[in-house]
Amino acid sequence: MKDNILSIGHRGAKGHITENTIKSIKKALALGVDAIELDVHLCASGELVVFHDFTVDRLTNGSGEVSKLSLSELKKLKVNREYKIPTLIEALETINRKCLLNIELKGKETAIETCRIIKRYVDEKEWKYKDFIVSSFQQNLLKTVYSTNSKIPIGVLIDVPLDIGLQFAEVVKAKAIHPDYTLLTMSNVKKIKEKGYKVYTWTVNEIEAIQRMKTYKVDGIITDFPDRL
Repeated sequence: MKDNILSIGHRGAKGHITENTIKSIKKALALGVDAIELDVHLCASGELVVFHDFTVDRLTNGSGEVSKLSLSELKKLKVNREYKIPTLIEALETINRKCLLNIELKGKETAIETCRIIKRYVDEKEWKYKDFIVSSFQQNLLKTVYSTNSKIPIGVLIDVPLDIGLQFAEVVKAKAIHPDYTLLTMSNVKKIKEKGYKVYTWTVNEIEAIQRMKTYKVDGIITDFPDRL
């Protein structure tokens, strides 16, 4: 842990290896991250897959919506000409409690399956609830997480005025606020922390911005380049 600030690898180590791939996760672990942030969608056959976009068009040799494709169809695709799309289970097995896992809920219907998997890993695989944090911009998904299993730590993603996010954080008893770093000042970081929330800010890549966030005393920095911390 650097300066008591968590180093959080964005989509693995996105600045080094293609985002949300097992190889990118392994790179983040090799760089000694305290946490890894990954995105999930529910595919047509019901599995949670680790992928950022709602369609496969940008990153793969296929096209179409992630939610309309089955796992077997998704597994046939090549991400950036060489990688496979992993499932959340494959990501969990790779991380194997070596660091905290931040699961960002992207697609619809991701909340209940995420809760089910987390509970299974806590009940059967020696993970702890504190090894996870579930975040999203979508308030309805976070409400579902909270009502399904209130033991799961929640992070509220914010790219809107902070006050709106802070009001919602009370509703779901969030553990952390995940603001866009350009929204932050030293005083509003202090205000958020005084309310009892951790501040995990994203996506901070430039050395100068990383240094500024450190002076603001954020609790964690989500970055494509964890080695820059």
